[in-house]
Amino acid sequence: MSTLKKILLRNAPTLLRGATSTAVQPNPDVSGGYNFALDDTQREVQALARKFAREDVLPVASHYDKTGEYPWPLVKKAWSLGLSNSHIPTQYGGMGQSTFNGCLITEEIAYACTGVGAGIEASSLGQKPVLLAGTEEQKRKYLGRLTEEPLVVSYAVTESGAGSDVNGLKTKAVKKGDEWILNGQKMWITGAGVANWYFVLARTDPDPKTPANRAFTGFIVEREWDGVTPGRKEINMGQRASDTRGITFEDVRVPKENVLLGEGEGFKIAMGAFDKTRPPIAAGATGLAHRALDEASKYALERKTFGVPIASHQAIAFMLADMAIGVETSRLLWQKAAWVADLGQRNSYEAAIAKCYACDTANKNASDAVQIFGGNGFNTEYPVEKLMRDAKIYQIYEGTSQIQHIVISRHIIDQAKRSN
Repeated sequence: MSTLKKILLRNAPTLLRGATSTAVQPNPDVSGGYNFALDDTQREVQALARKFAREDVLPVASHYDKTGEYPWPLVKKAWSLGLSNSHIPTQYGGMGQSTFNGCLITEEIAYACTGVGAGIEASSLGQKPVLLAGTEEQKRKYLGRLTEEPLVVSYAVTESGAGSDVNGLKTKAVKKGDEWILNGQKMWITGAGVANWYFVLARTDPDPKTPANRAFTGFIVEREWDGVTPGRKEINMGQRASDTRGITFEDVRVPKENVLLGEGEGFKIAMGAFDKTRPPIAAGATGLAHRALDEASKYALERKTFGVPIASHQAIAFMLADMAIGVETSRLLWQKAAWVADLGQRNSYEAAIAKCYACDTANKNASDAVQIFGGNGFNTEYPVEKLMRDAKIYQIYEGTSQIQHIVISRHIIDQAKRSN
């Protein structure tokens, strides 16, 4: 039994005993109003994740950054502790944890290393389409598999010529009898080389005029099927412990039972997954921003100029204050986005704000930390240059910051139209 499961049984046994519904249930502790305190279970979950992050991840983060190795030992230990896949419902072998609790875990691990964090957390994105739209049989087969052994899942949507422009995807699937024949190439797929199965979005309506919400279908594709070929590992600027590759699909035969929801429903499923995964992305960015603040604060007390620690200079002190403001605000934003999701309400607006703000804050804090370290900050022997490299991808993956502005502005405009 994992450590997390023991915590849940001790503090809230009803969460794991006799639970049958996969629907998100409102948390009675938060539905009556704001509460900024974690409950007993959440504090233990956070402590467990923090212990793992500080004792297991942090000491080896530099090694995985320099070598680019996939951190299988850490992924396996996180799984054994219950720190991965905790959101899978109990009837499929999981612990049915909330989005909020998952974000608590993500922030702590990201504090130690966002590359390792991506290796552990990114698998959740690939699972979300199955959680949202899978049949009972699909959930038992593909989610249940993840609770039996430490496996990884990938979300295969992006292509080299179609990132934010999902309607420009070229990967296609053609129906032949009871199968679909899948052909195409995906790019920048996190976990592609280590995944057990993929969620793949492919065009199934050849008419280019067909709207995206009817032109694409979502498929569950097994890594070991004939015709599935992951490419070479990409050497990225940051988060190098995360396995990023392209995938080629060549005449891959996908049985009809591996279609999610139905033909033409893929775009809706793919986009719906982001509402659930953007709060964890924001939480991860918050963890990195917090780490940058801590490293900069510690260094500012150690480094002296003009006979005093540089923290005594207002220019530095005010930078630290702004970094703290960013951390605290980012945390509140991911917490609200996760809270709305756990109430069973649509959280696209809140998730977009949290993702955009927290990811921008991570980049600012990392850059400011390098500035406070001065010349040392530009050196690989000090920790903050890695934070700066790791931070950038937060403004790109799972929807760029520009895409978040589109989501937010559309919500504001729609609200304004309805109020007139």
